[in-house]
Amino acid sequence: MLCKKLHHAAFRCKDAKATVEFYTKILGLKFAHAMGEDHVPSTGKYSPHVHIFLEMEDGSAIAFFECPNDPGNMKDMESPDWIQHFAFEVDSAEALLKAKTEMEANGVKVVGPTNHDDFIQSIYFFDPSGHRLELTVRTEHDPKRIK
Repeated sequence: MLCKKLHHAAFRCKDAKATVEFYTKILGLKFAHAMGEDHVPSTGKYSPHVHIFLEMEDGSAIAFFECPNDPGNMKDMESPDWIQHFAFEVDSAEALLKAKTEMEANGVKVVGPTNHDDFIQSIYFFDPSGHRLELTVRTEHDPKRIK
């Protein structure tokens, strides 16, 4: 197979610093890299931006662009807000519930846990730019799944 694993998925953010703080402090991701450019390297288009990378345990990453001079929204505003999201897998139902408790203690509004056909269970919340995020645990073979 050509594609071995996800390297990163990229989104736009309002504030790179606030985004780094949220993903490192609330979700425990590792700040991996930041770069700033005046031009887009792949197209040469003038677009001053900051590009940040936040790494997960397996080495995959989520990346963000802060593009203060470019028009547009942080996300697709035509689709319902529950469609476009990024899901992070956690180790266990216990880790999922602990994360929910800690996020709520930090003022993050959390929905769930939600059972998805006994395949996964998830909680949902938003980052500072309004991106919907999901923490999920596989439950298809887990007798300890959240009831």
